[in-house]
Amino acid sequence: MKIHEYQAKELFKKYKISIPDGGIALTPDEAKKIACKIGDFPIVIKGQIHAGGRGKGEGIKLAKTMEEVESIAKRILGMLLITHQTGPEGKIVKKVLVEKSLKIEKELYLSIIPDRATAKIVIIASKAGGMDIEEVAAKQPEKIVKIEINPLLGIQPFHCRQAAFGLELPPSLTRQFTLTLINLYRFFVDYDCTLVEINPLAITADENIVALDAKINFDDNALFRHKDILEYRDLDEEDPLEVEASKFNLNYIKLNGNVGNMVNGAGLAMATMDLIKLYGAEPANFLDVGGTANAETVENGFRIILSDKNVKAGLINIFGGILRCDLLAKGVVQAANKAGIKIPVVIRMEGTNVEEGRRILSESGLNFTIASDLKEAAQKVTRLVK
Repeated sequence: MKIHEYQAKELFKKYKISIPDGGIALTPDEAKKIACKIGDFPIVIKGQIHAGGRGKGEGIKLAKTMEEVESIAKRILGMLLITHQTGPEGKIVKKVLVEKSLKIEKELYLSIIPDRATAKIVIIASKAGGMDIEEVAAKQPEKIVKIEINPLLGIQPFHCRQAAFGLELPPSLTRQFTLTLINLYRFFVDYDCTLVEINPLAITADENIVALDAKINFDDNALFRHKDILEYRDLDEEDPLEVEASKFNLNYIKLNGNVGNMVNGAGLAMATMDLIKLYGAEPANFLDVGGTANAETVENGFRIILSDKNVKAGLINIFGGILRCDLLAKGVVQAANKAGIKIPVVIRMEGTNVEEGRRILSESGLNFTIASDLKEAAQKVTRLVK
């Protein structure tokens, strides 16, 4: 789960990580009131969406007068903000963060992520922070510092010294940076985060270390432990089909292709998508209905696939173990009858009650294409799409 920058900064404040003075506004008038409270120009107006690159997309602007605060807020609120992370469809800005502009001496990059390959928590830092950090990582990897932490031992003073040394911080800032990093690590662990990123982490002219931006992702599987974080969820920032799928506990991710997929098991779903691409089509989604799905779950999953206007054909690939093939077939037939299916669908199933499942499909009166194995299914659905 992702949250907005202003929400991330609210959480940072609880952990004594310095942030600029400011507040969130839904209207230009609210933006002016916050600017009055700040009382010092210039002021930064920042569009709030779940994506980076907002500055390059004209979603972050500097206001030097109260009139500019109003005009900039009016321009950003309601705009379609397109960045390299939103894709060409962009996102509508419904809120702006109004903040005090600080005099910045240096911009740093700081993040914490889990590394599944090493089972460690990794601090990533760079003295070349700012909007082009991705380019720095690609072209100047020597400027990126990585520090591995054993999660069973936690962050230690030497980890902080390594990070400060890698960032070439002067001794006068080392203690302040150490406290910031320790608090950030505590926050990362306490809230079961999959990413905490500050870019830039600014060193100001008066030698303070301040988080000018904030990006946080949480592990969805741990949200039951964090009811307060669930309140931060912004459904307007999520794909409507993904929101609908979450109501039925379906693992659904929308993609940009033309073949709708329904599979049981994440590994099988990945293999299915790979084969679709291998034979020349593109997957429109990832959908794992899980091993404990019933006819109703399958029906809802199939209905959501059909709701995607980009889907030109469907591929159902089920290995019937816990999820029996006859239950799958009943769910597919129910969904097809209710939705008035208008696209071709290829079905490949093997496992428990497979013959009964095939009988249900053949007697349904619906135009399903049956495949004997996954390779044949991928080839057939590709031909149907083309």
